[in-house]
Amino acid sequence: MTGFDISSITENADPLEALRETAALRRRLEGQEEVLVHRARVAGRTWTQIAEALGVSKQAVHKKYGGRRLFGRAED
Repeated sequence: MTGFDISSITENADPLEALRETAALRRRLEGQEEVLVHRARVAGRTWTQIAEALGVSKQAVHKKYGGRRLFGRAED
């Protein structure tokens, strides 16, 4: 894993501004994670492989991204 410098957030003198920046970063990362999970599934990766890469259980990753939600459709 490559390093990512978040010192501009953690060293921000204004805690409310730092919280806003943290929330914005979290939204960007969650969006990127969703894209990557989708790519992994399209490439034939299993939920177990994806869960291992994310450091969570298979059940957790499937609950968050499983079924038709991942492909932009509601569950039937």
